[in-house]
Amino acid sequence: MSEPTGASNFIRGIVTADHEAGKHGGRVVTRFPPEPNGYLHIGHAKSICLNFGLAHDTPGGICHLRFDDTNPTTEDLEYVQAIQDDVRWLGFDWQDKMFFASDYFEQLYNIAVRLIRKGKAYVDTLTAEEMRAYRGTLTLPGKNSPSRDRSIEENLDLFRAMRAGEFADGTHVLRAKIDMASPNINLRDPTLYRIRHAMHYRTGSTWCLYPAYDYAHPLSDVIEGITHSICTLEFEDHRPLYNWVVEQAEAPHQPQQIEFARLNLTYTVLSKRKLLESVEKKLVSGWDDPRLPTIKGLRRRGYTPEAIRAFCDHIGVAKREAIVEMQLLEHFVREDLNKRAPRVMAVLRPLKIILDNYTEDQSEELEAVNNPEDSSAGTRKVPFSRVLYVEQDDFREDPPKQFFRLAPGREVRLRYAYIIKCVGVTKDPQTGEVTELHCTYDPTTKSGASQEQRKVKATIHWVSAVHAVKAEVRLYNPLLVMDLTKMPPDHDWTTYLNPNSLEQITGCLVEPSLRQTVPGARYQFERLGYFCTDPDSASGALIFNRTVSLKDAWAKIEKAQPPR
Repeated sequence: MSEPTGASNFIRGIVTADHEAGKHGGRVVTRFPPEPNGYLHIGHAKSICLNFGLAHDTPGGICHLRFDDTNPTTEDLEYVQAIQDDVRWLGFDWQDKMFFASDYFEQLYNIAVRLIRKGKAYVDTLTAEEMRAYRGTLTLPGKNSPSRDRSIEENLDLFRAMRAGEFADGTHVLRAKIDMASPNINLRDPTLYRIRHAMHYRTGSTWCLYPAYDYAHPLSDVIEGITHSICTLEFEDHRPLYNWVVEQAEAPHQPQQIEFARLNLTYTVLSKRKLLESVEKKLVSGWDDPRLPTIKGLRRRGYTPEAIRAFCDHIGVAKREAIVEMQLLEHFVREDLNKRAPRVMAVLRPLKIILDNYTEDQSEELEAVNNPEDSSAGTRKVPFSRVLYVEQDDFREDPPKQFFRLAPGREVRLRYAYIIKCVGVTKDPQTGEVTELHCTYDPTTKSGASQEQRKVKATIHWVSAVHAVKAEVRLYNPLLVMDLTKMPPDHDWTTYLNPNSLEQITGCLVEPSLRQTVPGARYQFERLGYFCTDPDSASGALIFNRTVSLKDAWAKIEKAQPPR
């Protein structure tokens, strides 16, 4: 894993200094702790790269994969498996260090019992509404619950009864006894345990008493020997509670919580709630819809793990919230695919060309370069014949200035082939639409031939009509027409969905080498962009997703920015 090359990584500095100073006995143990209640997205990728990268770059460093599965109503084995797959796909390996908070339920319960015995926790019978009223506000202190002065023995009896399933959901909770007047609302006797008679995907019906995240998370870190607990900025106000739980549990060591700003990306959705809504309301086709910033969606769209890691390294981590342009992510995938994607020719909106002076039953194979950025990629043979297809946009009957492609009487070069000249135009008599072009070719201008001399101002791509393979191409655009950060808070975010986020084009034609493509294979369609074979493709029914266009908008943005 390479050192970040973009924004400074203050967390890396802290971890490196701790390691060099021998803090935590010289150990560095991080963790990536997702809740298995949804699919991972690009924001999680930032955390994955950070936590696994810190461990990788520190001698003897270890990173755990831990599932904080303390909420039985939202969690599922499907998400556990999907998360493992995504982490592996991104290029990281937790070795034998995969853990589940649910494995610690008995330990967590016993620690809670100790807290009660110490007078640091009590069972409360206030309703959720009453608890909110008692909690106070940011400017007004809270009030003690009438349950706060229960005896230790009564609290222990009630807590055991809660575990035994003697009470209904919501009738009792276990709360920490800290300070109802604390200016930090998180310290106003937060809930440690709640009753939920629900099946857990791993423990079944064994438990009806589940620990709160703010209680289970720090203790899970302690149990696993985590040294640096890296989390996003919204948990900064929770850090005093994190430390309180660890201290009161009399933990053998103190993990260090460090917060960083989460990723905000323009024109997309990174809220787990909104992502779930988009799937459940069928605003998208599923969790792997290429318009979503989920790891599964990005993967289906054709993004590479190398590009995502490079992006995460570049943006670095910071304490201040910032919005990252989607064009920057596209820049990194474009750079990566430029190096590795084989070039092929595809025509999305075909216009027929007949070479009048090319023998009707003649065909030949022309040599095409697979990737000019990689000489080891070699070449391939592309069939050429009398009837070809080019892009409709490559012809203008009345060309404007600076248009150098096909027009009546004008010449262009066909990529890897010959110079052709447009000598005739056929139109639909009803609509006036151009249906085919008649051209002639110059046999002395074959690409790569010694006799090639004449130059023309434009080169266009093509496919041979008789050899071409039909395909469907899906063009993806931003999911939203406005950044979520700029939307009025009281507005329904779905009203800002881009109606043109997906364009499906049928009747496309691709060169015959793509007949053998496999799902996930990535290509550069020459002059058009980078594309990926969709998993729904079948023999005779190929589907390609556009990953990103060839134009690098970020290069312009970056050039216009003042130097950092």
